[in-house]
Amino acid sequence: MTGDVGVGREGRRGLGRLVSVDLRDVWRHEALDFTPWLLESADVLGEELGMDLVLEAAEHRVGGFQLDLIGVNAQTNERVIIENQLTSTDHTHLGQLLTYAGGTAAKNVIWVATEFRDEHRAALEWLNAVTDENTRFFGVEIRLVRVGESVPAPLFRVVVQPNDWRKRVKQASPPAVAGRNLAYQQFWERFIERARSQRPGWTKVRKPPAQNWLDLPAGVSGIYYGVSFSWKKLRSELYLGGEAGSNDRVLAVLRADREALEAAYGSPLDFEPLPGKIACRIAVYRPGSIEDTDAWDAYLDWFVDSQTRLRKAIDAIGGIPALYQRATGGT
Repeated sequence: MTGDVGVGREGRRGLGRLVSVDLRDVWRHEALDFTPWLLESADVLGEELGMDLVLEAAEHRVGGFQLDLIGVNAQTNERVIIENQLTSTDHTHLGQLLTYAGGTAAKNVIWVATEFRDEHRAALEWLNAVTDENTRFFGVEIRLVRVGESVPAPLFRVVVQPNDWRKRVKQASPPAVAGRNLAYQQFWERFIERARSQRPGWTKVRKPPAQNWLDLPAGVSGIYYGVSFSWKKLRSELYLGGEAGSNDRVLAVLRADREALEAAYGSPLDFEPLPGKIACRIAVYRPGSIEDTDAWDAYLDWFVDSQTRLRKAIDAIGGIPALYQRATGGT
């Protein structure tokens, strides 16, 4: 044998050892502690799954039940749902998972638990085998570990996934972007950088989209804050894009508080029912075009300022979750 291979005895002395940490030491309550953490730390799970995971809301109502987390894969704009379980898997959570999948038309269905029983692993594998290729089920085990006295770190391990998932993730490459779409992508890259430095809670998107709009989660599924380019104008908005009936009711609640809302914002706002669409919005505009690259810095300033003021105005009349509750009665 020639040369030194691996780490010798002296080298081992400088290495630590992974130690498991009881999840309940960090997250005492699944709904109150773990789910909010995952909502804010979706990128950690997304990296393990090979998704640009953006979670929009926790405790999303599906019929008479509460889905833990709902969001999208920003790479594909496909719906993602997550059911959490800080114990070993059981039949109750499997049933809830399927109920939520049917109630949300999710394309990516993720079950997070501390341990997957063989029968539940087999159930997810069977679902992947019998459903079409655009509906995917994932089983993910969660652990907490640390080295010595370091801060505990989450460790996700995917134990169930579609057979060709890793191959599809590896082979997937975004189409070539050029022209106006390339300009949009470059602009949103700068906006995301600005938001991360000045307003870190606004977005978890990692890759800028090659399109004229960017959605920003508002804490309730189907409702978004948004920034966009539209017909030689810039638009900053609150977009109500859930179910048609709930959209109209939320807009009516907002319209009833219009005077207070506009006073808090500092100028008039456009209330737009969007005839012919199920969605509606509250928006403010200014002139501008993506082609005017010399004005991009001014556009960034305006988007950040208008979104900051709009969010403060919405919060001044109760905030999105409370307004949604008032409008829908919690349905």
